[in-house]
Amino acid sequence: MAISSGLPAPCSLLMATLLLLIVQAQSVTRHYNFNVQMANVTRLCGTKSIVTVNGEYPGPTLLAREGDRVVVRVTNRVAHNRGTLWWHAHISWLRATVYGAIIILPKHGVPYPFVAPHKEVPVVFGEWWKADTEAVVRQALRTGGAPNISDAFTINGLPGPLYNCSAKDTFKLKVEPGKTYMLRLINAALSDELFFSVANHRLTVVEVDAVYVKPFTVKTLIISPGQTTNVLLTAKPFHPKANFYMSAAPYSTIRPGTFDNSTVAGILEYQKPGSPSVPSFDKDLPLFKPALPRFNDTGFVTNFTSKLRSLATPPVPGGRATGPTNKTQFAAAMNNVSLVLPSTALLQSHFTGVSRGVYGSNFPVTPLLKFNYTGAPPNNTNVAKGTKLLVLPFNTSVELVMQDTSILGFESHPLHLHGFNFFVVGQGFGNYDAVNDPAKFNLVDPVERNTVGVPAGGWVAIRFLADNPGVWFMHCHLEVHTTWGLRMAWLVLDGSLPNQKLLPPPADLPKC
Repeated sequence: MAISSGLPAPCSLLMATLLLLIVQAQSVTRHYNFNVQMANVTRLCGTKSIVTVNGEYPGPTLLAREGDRVVVRVTNRVAHNRGTLWWHAHISWLRATVYGAIIILPKHGVPYPFVAPHKEVPVVFGEWWKADTEAVVRQALRTGGAPNISDAFTINGLPGPLYNCSAKDTFKLKVEPGKTYMLRLINAALSDELFFSVANHRLTVVEVDAVYVKPFTVKTLIISPGQTTNVLLTAKPFHPKANFYMSAAPYSTIRPGTFDNSTVAGILEYQKPGSPSVPSFDKDLPLFKPALPRFNDTGFVTNFTSKLRSLATPPVPGGRATGPTNKTQFAAAMNNVSLVLPSTALLQSHFTGVSRGVYGSNFPVTPLLKFNYTGAPPNNTNVAKGTKLLVLPFNTSVELVMQDTSILGFESHPLHLHGFNFFVVGQGFGNYDAVNDPAKFNLVDPVERNTVGVPAGGWVAIRFLADNPGVWFMHCHLEVHTTWGLRMAWLVLDGSLPNQKLLPPPADLPKC
């Protein structure tokens, strides 16, 4: 998790990411340099100039051990004002190419709660547009319609053999018979939830969003944008004399043609006995494909997410808080408010006490327009625009129910909260019943996450403790929805103790 200052881009920024509050004696400070720069990248037989970090696509991995302090010096070498960046970028659609993995290893001497894998492999899903993504979103906002869909999905930046002109740009994972591998799956796609499967292999889910879960084994999993999932893959005991696709394809409840309904594939290949150094891919072996669910298989998604349970019994916070036509354009909202990003950083305005003209503290705690959310939508679905925050006293126990609606059709929404993990205590379909549904909440071993999918035509209930002072963004991780305004921010006030107060900005904060 990283914090953006919200300042314009053309300056050198010094950011401390992953500020760990408890630093052990054996911890170290790890320094990384990020140079934000343009680079020419060729995919799908076309070359275009994209924003990168250190000229890499995807960007470099941040590797640290639990308890370490990570300092990232970010220097913007892009000539144009393209936004303030962090890992990933969060201004406009820059995160289409500006992203990378953050891997935090356990402390020395602390084992995984499962058999240690032979090798760990980051597997990062993304999307690729032949056109400039900034031009794509500008055109959509200008016309009021939906943006053009991507031309391909990628695995570690590579489209793979199922797309034209991309066989040479294929991610390949070579494994040894009988060995176990941990795949660190990250969905960095802009606007698509993805099914993932490896042909003729099973995957054991052991972690989501950097929190261990009770292990369970599946053939296929679902991962939303912004989510991470660690899985164990055990290779077959003997060389199978075959190769296997590692495939991902989108899950969506909206009609085909409005999303990239294609499949990306990498290749799992086995190391030949007695020839570990041979890198060549044996094209003569049969190549098996996995059977993925249908693009709109909500039942599969529900079944998978219902299996996620925390490994331990955590203390769950208690308490409760509650297609364009004519001159219209697509918009999205939370509680009927479509968030407009201010020109001044919210965190800076809050710290200095100068909020007038920047934001209001009157975000509604319940929907302004109440209706049958999963029935026929009302005739007037216009929403208000504004920059409104929801203010929380320090240490408030928050229960938040997020409800999908039928406006423009049911759709799953992966909601991401900055600054906190939360517990997913309940979910269901239809309208949330405030009288009867809480009795069904899981308060024993709810999964802990930072991104959760709100079911299409349903609801999800989460709880978190507001013990991190500052301004924290919450948004749909389908980038097109965030662009339309499906986002809000929490303002958590300072506590009474010194360690419960918002830290001041660094003395060398650039005046951009």
